[in-house]
Amino acid sequence: MAFAGQVVWTTGASSGIGAALARALAAQGAQLILSGRNEAALREVAAQCGNALVLPFEATDYAAAARAADQAWGWKGHVDMLVNNAGISQRSLAVDTAFPVYERIIAVDLLAPIALTQALLPRMAARKSGRIVMVSSIAGKVGSPMRTGYSAAKFGLFGYSDALRAEVAGLGIKVHVIAPGSIRTDVSRNAITADGSRRGTSDKAIENGLDPNVAAARMLDAIAAGEREIIMGEGMEREIGELRRTPDALHDRMAEVVAAGYAQKMDEGASE
Repeated sequence: MAFAGQVVWTTGASSGIGAALARALAAQGAQLILSGRNEAALREVAAQCGNALVLPFEATDYAAAARAADQAWGWKGHVDMLVNNAGISQRSLAVDTAFPVYERIIAVDLLAPIALTQALLPRMAARKSGRIVMVSSIAGKVGSPMRTGYSAAKFGLFGYSDALRAEVAGLGIKVHVIAPGSIRTDVSRNAITADGSRRGTSDKAIENGLDPNVAAARMLDAIAAGEREIIMGEGMEREIGELRRTPDALHDRMAEVVAAGYAQKMDEGASE
């Protein structure tokens, strides 16, 4: 019951991993904020979770995200944990893929979670408390065929999160990145193809993947245990993720660099 009484804001909460996380958090007694595009679906999930605030918005409407951040923080006067889960996948070869597809994927999977995090970060820093969770992918550790844009965005989440973690380690803020493999959701059906249209069919690996409720429980256990990189897969997917795991010693070293005044020295150098 590590999250009992905590205010947890989850995006992409209308289905799949997001909905499973919401149910698991509700079972622990968390106070939930649920976001996504589909308000009706969000309200269905909220009805399963008890006391939840529904804040629908389009992830790439960054002005709306900023307004939602104000509402989310104002609901209970703080947010203990932000789970950036909303995203869209891809199934197309790079040689066939129109550039607007890349723009869409980067906007949804990378810029949107950064925008929402940035909207909450100063408030968490002032409070000296909070958790930021990014849902990346195994494809964010190893470039995956037919997912060039998706891999680029999900790799980007690791880069942003690693740098952010080092910066905020002394501010009481924890940063976690989850790298799921195949989980039984509609991620493949909802993936976009070379021309930006919805794929509409699933993959065998996804259909045979982890139950989202099992995955959600494991994710929360790992977050509560303080894991910074959470590899959520089985078999070869887990092996791939573990091979590319960043050692904790390296995360610690980067935090030490910041604690030793790296940012201040950079500012001093720039002013000379």
